[in-house]
Amino acid sequence: MTTVEDFKIKSHELLVELDAATAEMMKLICVHQMSGSTWDEAVQRQHEAYEQWVAYLNERG
Repeated sequence: MTTVEDFKIKSHELLVELDAATAEMMKLICVHQMSGSTWDEAVQRQHEAYEQWVAYLNERG
């Protein structure tokens, strides 16, 4: 069983990665680079970060 403090720490780590991945995608959108390998990698990173966040929340349910 994780403590509230453990939850806060892990949540913060996951949200930092999700935020960074989303920011990377938004940066690519701003420069109209929404295709190619750089875009595909950014989309995959953001998707994985989101999935990890949701999986962590569902563990606690």
